[in-house]
Amino acid sequence: MENFKSGFVAFAGKPNVGKSTLINALMKQKIVITSNKPQTTRNKINCILTEKDYQIVFVDTPGIHKPLHKLGEYMVEIAVGALRGVDLILFVVDPTDGIRKSDMHVAEIISKSRIPTILIINKIDQIKDEKILKETEEKFKELNKIKTIYTSAIKGTNIDELEKTIVENLSKGPMYYPEDMISDKPSRFIISELIREKVFRLTEQEIPHSTGIVVEDLKTRENGMLYVRATIYVERDSQKGIIIGKSGKMIKEIGKLARLDIQEMFEEKVFLDLHVKVKKKWRESEFLIRNTMGFKDELKKDK
Repeated sequence: MENFKSGFVAFAGKPNVGKSTLINALMKQKIVITSNKPQTTRNKINCILTEKDYQIVFVDTPGIHKPLHKLGEYMVEIAVGALRGVDLILFVVDPTDGIRKSDMHVAEIISKSRIPTILIINKIDQIKDEKILKETEEKFKELNKIKTIYTSAIKGTNIDELEKTIVENLSKGPMYYPEDMISDKPSRFIISELIREKVFRLTEQEIPHSTGIVVEDLKTRENGMLYVRATIYVERDSQKGIIIGKSGKMIKEIGKLARLDIQEMFEEKVFLDLHVKVKKKWRESEFLIRNTMGFKDELKKDK
């Protein structure tokens, strides 16, 4: 362990640039949820990659954005707070949408941190003109960056190069987590995220952003099956009807897809018991956000 390297590496960027997909590519398995909708990630999650000579603790964070409600304020607070004290920042941008004020705002926050940064220009599989990539890199010339890496998280392009560059810029250090640990989050949180991902993927407009998932009961029954009882909270009665769907079709599909992912991750047969409840304006309720929707511990850590 004399030459063992370790460190905390935070992802930063505006919503929907592919941070979570990059983490899953680096981890070589699905750890964090993804969707094509912005603000899918709501909380800070540490994902632990341990190899023979190093351990990288990837910090997945919500996208830094202009908040529209109390929940959004907490998400930004967590995202910015997660950059404090890390060893390296991976700043992810998406050139397919053009570089916007929101990207420059994140760059300003990163520059002020003075933490060594790798600029990741992601989704290059969607760019046909190489000139766009060079122009994107030029926009961030003032950034305190070590290197720029062009990636496609979906295609796996340059993921090995990214991992190698990260390791090269880590210092000698201890193994912070047991070598068989891949996430610092408890089982209830991981399960709630897998359910929420299916809501994001199967519903449209405001519905996914209005939902919060709480795992109410989690236990292994005598027959060896993992029993999960979870509640999908929404803000309006009309949203409840959409989540349930005609003849219960939507909630059955959410449950089926979530159950398959839970079984794969926990390597157990799963009985998933899903319910839908209305909590009006829960995204504006500090009490509900802190105590019901899983933000309490993270907000304490980032103070």
